[in-house]
Amino acid sequence: MKLISWNVNGLRACEGKGFSDFFRQADADFVCLQETKMQPGQMDLQFEGYESYWNSAEKKGYSGTAIFTRHQPLSVSYGMGIDEHDHEGRVITMEMDDLYLVCCYTPNSQDGLKRLDYRMQWEQDFRQYLLQLDRQKPVILCGDLNVAHEEIDIKNPKSNRRNAGFTDEERQQFSELLAAGFTDSFRWKYPDEVTYSWWSYRFHAREKNAGWRIDYFVVSNRLQQRIGDAKILTDVFGSDHCPVELDLL
Repeated sequence: MKLISWNVNGLRACEGKGFSDFFRQADADFVCLQETKMQPGQMDLQFEGYESYWNSAEKKGYSGTAIFTRHQPLSVSYGMGIDEHDHEGRVITMEMDDLYLVCCYTPNSQDGLKRLDYRMQWEQDFRQYLLQLDRQKPVILCGDLNVAHEEIDIKNPKSNRRNAGFTDEERQQFSELLAAGFTDSFRWKYPDEVTYSWWSYRFHAREKNAGWRIDYFVVSNRLQQRIGDAKILTDVFGSDHCPVELDLL
């Protein structure tokens, strides 16, 4: 089973840069998107053989997630059932026969860390949400989780130490998620590999490969042995992020 996750940084813009071509070539079972920045009906994007599910932010042109799937889900839910967190279109949960698939766009702590306190509350609530699912079936979490976990996951760790996405607090929350029974699939498969999934549009960062790894497939520990491969598709353009892939046996 092949799963793709991609922060498209505006799906309408990404479509103009070849999204549909990539989608068809990827030939995936599930394609999960973050930062769609769309409201229902703003673009008619359909692919033969796929159903799509959308969670749009109430604020236009902001956030948003989507899942395209070839497989009929048992159920689909939006948000995590906590009003404080459920107005920005950040979570879609798809229940399948043998697992849950969760597409997530984690809130950014923002410049000056002005949203860090909210981010900490989100992290704690979201972890409890995932653990609640995990008690029923194994979980695959994917998306832009807006944190580079270790120094290997960021080009310039020292100069970014107190920047959003690389604070001690955010990194600790990711560590706590893993300690609660989850596996970072890419790092489990490739413990020493330096590959990034996001590059700033400024300073020619992508050309210089001055990036961050902030896009993930995180799986319940009991799915470890089903991880066939975990990839970061750095040759795919169209966004400031590149897609990430999980091949599940």
